[in-house]
Amino acid sequence: MTDTQVSNPLHGVTLEKMLIDLVDFFGWEELSRKIDIRCFVTNPSIKSSLTFLRRTPWARAEVERLYAYCLQRYGRQHQ
Repeated sequence: MTDTQVSNPLHGVTLEKMLIDLVDFFGWEELSRKIDIRCFVTNPSIKSSLTFLRRTPWARAEVERLYAYCLQRYGRQHQ
């Protein structure tokens, strides 16, 4: 494993895992306040959100940013 990957907190974490952990931690309502994405507000589901996030780089980047922040702030035990 390279030094870059060792220091990358998102290495090996799938988008699905990030989303599930964030929904478990915040819930859909709070997550939609933190990241203003319609699929988090109207009939939210993991499947529909993943479809949107995989096609929308800026939205995926926001989810990754929030997940990395939560890891740094709260640690892995909350994820």
